[in-house]
Amino acid sequence: MTKIRKIHPWRRIVEIGQGVILLGLPFLKIKGESALRFDVPSLELHLFGLTLWMEEFFIVLVALIFLALLIIFITLLFGRIWCGWLCPQTVIADFTSFVDKAKGKGLPGKLIAWTATLLISIIVSADLIWYFVSPYEFIPRLIEGRLGNIIWGFWISLTVIVSLNFILLRQRFCATVCPYAKLQGSLFDSKTLTVAFDPRRREECIECMACVKTCPVGIDIRKGLNIACIHCAECVDRCATVMSPRGKNSLIGYFFGLPGEGGRIVRQNVIMIGALTAAFLVFFIYLLHIRMPIDMTVLPNYVFQPRISAGGSVVNSYIISVRNRGRENAGLKVRGDGIPGDIKIVPDKVLHVGAGEMQKFPVYISVNNLKGDKSTRDINIIIETVEGKKYVLTREAHFIVPEVK
Repeated sequence: MTKIRKIHPWRRIVEIGQGVILLGLPFLKIKGESALRFDVPSLELHLFGLTLWMEEFFIVLVALIFLALLIIFITLLFGRIWCGWLCPQTVIADFTSFVDKAKGKGLPGKLIAWTATLLISIIVSADLIWYFVSPYEFIPRLIEGRLGNIIWGFWISLTVIVSLNFILLRQRFCATVCPYAKLQGSLFDSKTLTVAFDPRRREECIECMACVKTCPVGIDIRKGLNIACIHCAECVDRCATVMSPRGKNSLIGYFFGLPGEGGRIVRQNVIMIGALTAAFLVFFIYLLHIRMPIDMTVLPNYVFQPRISAGGSVVNSYIISVRNRGRENAGLKVRGDGIPGDIKIVPDKVLHVGAGEMQKFPVYISVNNLKGDKSTRDINIIIETVEGKKYVLTREAHFIVPEVK
C-alpha cells in the first residue's frame, strides 16, 4: 500500500500544473505559430513547430492510435489514475468545490457560487476555442467587437454546457455520462492499481462514515470496487485523518490488485500492450522524420500539345503544382530524367514558393536525340531545393512523341 499519508496536496499540485499548461499552451508560439492549434479555414494542424495539412492527416491518425493505446496501457497499469488526477472534469470540479459547500448556505450563497462557476466556465470555454482560433486573434477581435456570429455562438453554447455541467452534474458526470468510465471496467485486470478498502482490517473500522461523506460520487468504498469510483483518494486522506489519532494508518489506500493478494506491474498483457504502444510511437516519429515539407503534382498542359520543333526536338508541356507546407520560403529547381536523350527544361531558373503557399508553373521539356520508336515514354520530373535543407521530390509523367505527318 502507498505510504503517503496525505495525497490531496499532491493532487492539487498536479491539477494546478495542468491548469497552467492548458490555459497557457494557446499563448505559446513556436516558429511564429501556435504550439497546438487546428486552423479550420485552412484545415492545418499546428503541432509544436510542425504544420500538418489535410492530406497529411494519416500522421495524425497514427498519433491518435498511439494515444488510444497509451490510454489503454496506463489504464491497465494504474487504473483510473487519469480520472482522479488529470481529467479536466475532475480538475475543474475540484477548483469549483465551493458549489458543493454552498448547498447549505441558502439561495444567496448558491447564487454567488453559481456566478463564480459561470465566470470560470466563460474562461474555460474561451480556452477551448483558442485551440482553433488563436488568442492573439480572438482577444483583439473581442475588444474591437468583431468576433463574429459563429465564434460567439460556440462560446455561448460551450459556456452554457460547461457551467450546467459543473453546477448540476459535477463528479456525477464521471459515473453517469463519461464513456471512458464505462470502458475502463473492461480494461482492468486483477493486478491493476485501485483505490480499495483493506478487508483484512475490517474490524478496525469505527463506522464513522467519513469516507462515504467525503466521496464526491457518493459511494461506499468499504463495499468493494465500484465503477463510479474516480480514484481521487479523498477517502484515503479522510480515513487517515480519523485513524491517525489512534496510531493507525488509513484503512483505504492504493493497491495493485485486491488488498492482501499482491500484484506485480510487469505481466504478459502489460508487455504486449506496451510493446504495441511503443511500436506506434516509433512509427509516428518515423513518419515525422521522413515527412516532406514540399509536395508536387504534375498534370499535362492541355493548352500546349506535344510537338516536334524545327530542330527535331520533341517538346511536351506540363503544369507543376507545388505546395510548400513548411514555415520557410523555398527555392526550387526543376529537372528531368528517365528518357534516353538530351533533356532540357524551360524555364531553366529557380522557382520560388512562399511558406504555406501553393503555386502552379508551366514547364516545357524538350528531348533531343530521342532514341527508340515508342510513341509514349515515362519521364521523371524532379524538383529539388537549392538552399537550406535539401529535399528532392520525383513524380512520373507520360512523355508523348507525336506522329510525323
